[in-house]
Amino acid sequence: MDVFGKGGGGLGGLPSDAELEAAVRRMLDAHWVAEGYAAPHQTVYPWQWLWDSCFHVLVWLELGEVERAQRELSVAFGPQAASGFVPHMNYVRDPGFHEDLWGRRDGSSITQPPMYGHAVAELVRAGHRPADEVLAAATAGLRFLLDRRRHPSGLVRVCHPWETGADDSPRWDDHCPGGFDRDRWRATKDRLASMVETGPDADALANPGFDVAPAGFNALVAFNARELAGVTGDDRLAVDADVLAGHLADRWDPALGTWTDVGPTADGSGRVRTADALLGLLVDDGPGRAARVVDQLLDPSAHGGPVGPTGVHRAEPSFDPGAYWRGPVWPQLAYLLVRAVAGHSPTAAATLARSTVAGAWASGLAEYWDPDTGAGLGAIPQSWTGLALVLSRRWAGTRPPEERG
Repeated sequence: MDVFGKGGGGLGGLPSDAELEAAVRRMLDAHWVAEGYAAPHQTVYPWQWLWDSCFHVLVWLELGEVERAQRELSVAFGPQAASGFVPHMNYVRDPGFHEDLWGRRDGSSITQPPMYGHAVAELVRAGHRPADEVLAAATAGLRFLLDRRRHPSGLVRVCHPWETGADDSPRWDDHCPGGFDRDRWRATKDRLASMVETGPDADALANPGFDVAPAGFNALVAFNARELAGVTGDDRLAVDADVLAGHLADRWDPALGTWTDVGPTADGSGRVRTADALLGLLVDDGPGRAARVVDQLLDPSAHGGPVGPTGVHRAEPSFDPGAYWRGPVWPQLAYLLVRAVAGHSPTAAATLARSTVAGAWASGLAEYWDPDTGAGLGAIPQSWTGLALVLSRRWAGTRPPEERG
């Protein structure tokens, strides 16, 4: 689908607010399915993915589609287990699909970053508090991670690279026999999926082959717990979020200027400089850390670029501007990094937002894109890149003057 209509995008600057809104609306409307969510891509990704849908909530709100925002978030919790575990995929359109792969109907047996805490908070801030059952489901999902996924370090462990969303990140390279190779890593991911240990409710609790507590994932757990606690008044959740943020703060490496992972990769690939590892700034404002992160995000020899922040630091040997999770710009990470930076440097946040919007537009609202050319990569268009509209209006300063607060 050509979301732009005749002519398409191009690396020529920012679209007008009207152009961007029209393109994002066409995309999400085309991806909406009767079961109540926007498929990330109509053919490549027809199912509901957890963190995708949470980002869609923000885009629907920006489009003024409150009913769809509320419904998509509610549907995401459809396959939630009694333990609070929230599958990263919801097969509501065909509940038996991939049952042989996951060993359960309706959803997968792994999760994803719990962006539902932020989605709930954004709905509440916009004056549209979700139903009590959605608030309870979001709380239970975070409690599952905080109570049942604890690593001895105090951080939260993941059971598979897929749970982080960044499944080919160079942070996992030590887990690929012989060093990273796409085919070997694909086979390794399949093997790791079969090793996930489950509890009485058949929910993923640990993985002896991948006992990692990633910095980026933990930053998002703490951030979402804080966001949810802020609107529900859950004191226990707020305290646990602060404790988790404290454990993450211990993982700051001043020499590298990033937060590092815990687990068998801690002294190796778990220290590779990646954009998702900089999400620690969402919850850790230790002295000097914001300045280091901002410098890297703007520096063209680090993460800086004309069309958004690179997914991997340019000085890392693993950096590849065209390879999946090895260097391209990812719009959902750019959105989160802009949020993290905004409280420390509004000017830097605006710069990051504008460059990311330019990249999203040039790419055709792609899943991810080349950080230097804006060439679209992955699925095109992909619904979460509608976040460009949020970035444009909130931080890039492109909202029409009559609509600015």
